[in-house]
Amino acid sequence: MSHLPVIVGFGGINPAGRSSGHHAYRRLVIDKLDTQASDRTFAALAALMDGKDDHDFITRHTLIRKLESNLFDANSIRLNKTAKLSAPPGGPVSFTIPPNQLPDNLPANWNVDTTDKSKALVTVETDLEVMLPDTRVSKVQSAGQLPTGFHPQKLYQSRNHPRGLQLTVYGASDAIQSLGISWQDVRDRVPADQISIYASSAMGQLDTNGSGGMLQSGLMGKRVSSKNLALGLAQMTADFVNAYILGSVGSTGANIGACATFLYNLRQGIGDIRSGKFRAVLVGSSEAPLTPDVIEGYRTMGALAEDEALKKLDGYESKEPDYRRACRPFAENCGFTLSEGSQFLILFDDELALEMGTNIYGCVADVFINADGFKKSIPGPGIGNYVTVGKAMGLVKSMLGEDALRNRTFMQAHGTGTPQNRVTESHIFNEMAKNFGIEKWPITAIKSYLGHSLACASGDQIAASLGVWNDGIIPGITTVDKIADDVHSSNLDYLLKHREVEPDSMDASFINSKGFGGNNATAVILGPHVAKSMLKKRHGKDTLTNHERLNEAVQQNVQDYDDGMINGETSLIYKFGEGVIRGEELTLSADKICIPGHEQDISLEIPNPYEDMT
Repeated sequence: MSHLPVIVGFGGINPAGRSSGHHAYRRLVIDKLDTQASDRTFAALAALMDGKDDHDFITRHTLIRKLESNLFDANSIRLNKTAKLSAPPGGPVSFTIPPNQLPDNLPANWNVDTTDKSKALVTVETDLEVMLPDTRVSKVQSAGQLPTGFHPQKLYQSRNHPRGLQLTVYGASDAIQSLGISWQDVRDRVPADQISIYASSAMGQLDTNGSGGMLQSGLMGKRVSSKNLALGLAQMTADFVNAYILGSVGSTGANIGACATFLYNLRQGIGDIRSGKFRAVLVGSSEAPLTPDVIEGYRTMGALAEDEALKKLDGYESKEPDYRRACRPFAENCGFTLSEGSQFLILFDDELALEMGTNIYGCVADVFINADGFKKSIPGPGIGNYVTVGKAMGLVKSMLGEDALRNRTFMQAHGTGTPQNRVTESHIFNEMAKNFGIEKWPITAIKSYLGHSLACASGDQIAASLGVWNDGIIPGITTVDKIADDVHSSNLDYLLKHREVEPDSMDASFINSKGFGGNNATAVILGPHVAKSMLKKRHGKDTLTNHERLNEAVQQNVQDYDDGMINGETSLIYKFGEGVIRGEELTLSADKICIPGHEQDISLEIPNPYEDMT
């Protein structure tokens, strides 16, 4: 019997704001919310944005927009230009320099006179190769940036952490506190080795506090920090949660699958719960790729929407492009828009969720992952996504029936906004819809609002799906006027406007992801009404009634946390040097390990999985 992975908490941050409380989702559909709901989400955003409680300002300084200078100046990006200085007729090249600035290893063609203690005279008889400081203007000036005024490094003792790890601390803290149950209560009920953490970035930490600083320092005349290499690793997303947020000694891992990274980690997490060996899992990702070098790297691949190409799309000549509409999935488009963010989910097995009275936001039915086979180009799409989408649809058919699949599901497309994606992904959806008898399958793509946060992209999609079951509005692809002529659409319904639905009318959301290198993944997320129906069938009505009673206090705790965040009472979890346990403090025996602070012991009585062979 498989245990059901129930979504009991979620949190994070992206260009739409804080994920818990459905606020980031509500920013996407804020024009469709009633006054009370929209005002609360504006207040949640204002709390992030230095208290700037101005609806127009908040609207303009969230989601995709022109690059802002708090990250870097896109109009003055530092670079070094190589040059060759030639000697003038009749004389060598000469210059003076302070002696302490001379190279440790002098070039062979340099003659150095250090008679003057304050300055050295250098004479070069041949050409002198130098690097001259210069600047450039970024050809890409649109990005999905976190709300203006949100500075995660100021919310805790960040100690020069790379931005991706700052977002990890915020996102994981938000998810944990959205649970409405203290983590100590979870640890009291669940043995430490039955809790697992799976999280990573796709690219590692590439700013100057991470790998970027390590690789650039020599060329910039600086020293490598002792933290650059270690904090630059992609696995640090999970490591920070273990070491500084939860103090976890359970299973851990950092699964990387390019743009499908979140789903790769999610599959690992649900596998743990379904096996029955683990009872609580935190799954997540963080990505902070908005650096000049990463943007330029994607641009030179032809992947990003450049300003000039955006102007051509709209027929502009000298006018500034419409940065708000930089990402246009399934329409005439010219590339994707890079973004940043952090997303985390908390999963409990069904019994633990009921015992602790957690909120039930839905459940994860499965995650399917398939590669592309042989490829002409590493970044180009292939056949693997046909398999993942088909298997995900087949699962919903077997679990909920053909009618549910055909009429009660919607697709959260990868929808990057590139010409290649619009054709290939639409063909997959259209052909699979035909095969399963779906006449008009609702398709949406929230990268049109948020941009592409790489590892976090699927986390953004899941958070938006949970919002649909809360407020009954599927976000439309509102940056698009019409679908491109080469997009397959005979059996698809591209939502170019927000669509209001009864939350219980949608049983499942498909989360699709297509990553560079052939990393394809499709997840099936079932709505809370479906999850509760499954729990009732397995555990009985009385157990569900008891859960509802326990859930009242949990809901109040969640409400109190949300109220506090809106009131500016940000309380990140970051425990540097706290609760450190040394080996000699453990109580050890042949059958168990007892850890101080943990009510449940770790059993060492491990069943033989190969009993029939040994």
